[in-house]
Amino acid sequence: MVAGWGAKVLFPAFSPSLLFELNQAMSKLFSDRTSQLPDDQRIVMTGVGLTSPNGNNLEDYRAALLAGRSGVRNYNIRYVGDTHAGVCDFEAVKYQSKRDMRRGTRAGTIGIWSAREAIGRSGLDWQNVDKSRVGIYIGITEHGNVETENEIYSISQFNYDTTVWSHHHNPRTVANNPAGEIALNMGITGPHYTIGAACAAGNAGIIQGVQMLRLHECDLAIAGGVSESIHTFGIFASFKSQGALASNADPTKASRPFDKNRNGIVVAEGGCLYILERLSDAKARSANILAEIVSYAINTDATDFVLPNPERQAQCVRLALQRGGVTPEQVDIVSTHATGTTSGDNQETDALRQVFCGSGGGGKTRFNNTKSFIGHTMGAAGALELAGNLPSFEDRVCHATINVDNLDEQCALDGLVINQPQELERVDYILNNSFGMLGINSVLLVRRFA
Repeated sequence: MVAGWGAKVLFPAFSPSLLFELNQAMSKLFSDRTSQLPDDQRIVMTGVGLTSPNGNNLEDYRAALLAGRSGVRNYNIRYVGDTHAGVCDFEAVKYQSKRDMRRGTRAGTIGIWSAREAIGRSGLDWQNVDKSRVGIYIGITEHGNVETENEIYSISQFNYDTTVWSHHHNPRTVANNPAGEIALNMGITGPHYTIGAACAAGNAGIIQGVQMLRLHECDLAIAGGVSESIHTFGIFASFKSQGALASNADPTKASRPFDKNRNGIVVAEGGCLYILERLSDAKARSANILAEIVSYAINTDATDFVLPNPERQAQCVRLALQRGGVTPEQVDIVSTHATGTTSGDNQETDALRQVFCGSGGGGKTRFNNTKSFIGHTMGAAGALELAGNLPSFEDRVCHATINVDNLDEQCALDGLVINQPQELERVDYILNNSFGMLGINSVLLVRRFA
């Protein structure tokens, strides 16, 4: 077998570049393998619900991206003081009582909002859906930090008397909490759990939903990612101690991936959940299909706790393309992960050059970045950033990367869309990068459904 990463073992004399060319030749022979699957193995997106620092539904969010409107603001948090953050402002009481919100978590509230909005926009007759056949798969970066920090602060005001510790602490801090809160709120009795995948978690949640649908473990998946990260001072303090916390006189300009003067990450909260269905089920109810999931890949650097590895990132992108039978030159938009750190941005652009610029894709493919608008939403990042690009299938516009006043030469990519949106002739394929600490890489490839 030529295609596949085992080829290096079978043909050790072949160079990596030759293997890649052979893989791409095979991909062209079997272009877009997903379309050859039976409908009950093809997975589509039929609804999306979200909250972001610059919009609480897909329409407003997309409008902000096309208008170049940032959602980053000044923010003050205990012990760290003044900083910047992406803060969400949505009508939480639309789907929860104030009592339930006090008992639950911010991540749970974000998840409930996103899930309810996604169902509402999917066209599903929710009252008549078999709730035992609905699965909930939520990507998270971390969970429980906020509640633990708050409880420790509270008992510090009472000489560390643990009798004032909240009896809600345990259900608030278990890792499955955000998914569990959604299940409780919506009466869902199918499987629910979270996927801890650092900042690759948004993609990982979607990938899990795809896999469970293909296995017929559920008939409907609510999948994506959520983050409450701005409510824990620890994440700000840690990035600050690493010299990786962004600062700027104007908070809307603090998040600036690819810019030569970037100085770190803007932490943000947010959530984005999708309704995933098998194509056969979506067709049966004449659903409006937002996109079809073509393929995906997850791999690991295994080289460093924090620093990324461009070779492994490039391998992850190539694997997703190979699995889908799609060549680099077919990809119209790449949504980059770039966070605004020097090493992270440089390594990712290096990986993208390896895949696209040396294979004929650099001329057509456009590259953009959503964190420049909203900051880094951690576990929600992959899902939210994909959502910001999905409308491109219809309006044929690639939103820009903002705040690039002085492009770092090491980040210069042919096709990088800077500061102004670009209209494209056609958008058929979008590739979504999402990478995380401890070297986890995830890539999701979706296409316009026609």
